[in-house]
Amino acid sequence: MIRISAVVLVAFLVQGCATSTIVNRRQEKLAAYNALPAAQRELVDHGQIQVGMGQDAVYIAWGPPEQVLEEETQEGHTVTWLYHGQWMQESQYWNYREVSRGGTVFMERYPDREYDPRDYVRAEIIFAGGKVVRWRTLPRPTS
Repeated sequence: MIRISAVVLVAFLVQGCATSTIVNRRQEKLAAYNALPAAQRELVDHGQIQVGMGQDAVYIAWGPPEQVLEEETQEGHTVTWLYHGQWMQESQYWNYREVSRGGTVFMERYPDREYDPRDYVRAEIIFAGGKVVRWRTLPRPTS
C-alpha cells in the first residue's frame, strides 16, 4: 500500500512540475497580475488576450512564446511573439512485404502510411511600447 502511494505521489509531482498553467504563471507574476484591471484579469484567467494588454498579461494567459522577433521601422520598435503548434502529417505510399503461399515466396504490394510531426506558427502577437497592438491565430496547414 505504501509503495502504491509513493508511486502515485511521484507521478503527481512529475506531472505537476512539467505542466505550465495559468495558475502557475499567475503565481510567478503575481504582482503584475494584481496590477491588471479587473476586466483584463478575467480574460487572463480564461486564457484570453486583447489589444492593449501588456506582455506580462499575455505571458500569464498564453505562456512563453516559442520565438521572439524584434523589428525597427519608421513607426517604431515592435516585438512579435510567435506560438507554435504541431500536427501529424499523414503520408500514404505503397510498400512491399514477403509473402509465402504454397511453398512459393513472393513480394506483395500493400498500401501503407506514416505520420510525421510538423510544426507551424499557430499564433502571433505584436507588441509596441510593451502593449498588444495586433494579434492573430493561424490555421493548421491542411497538408
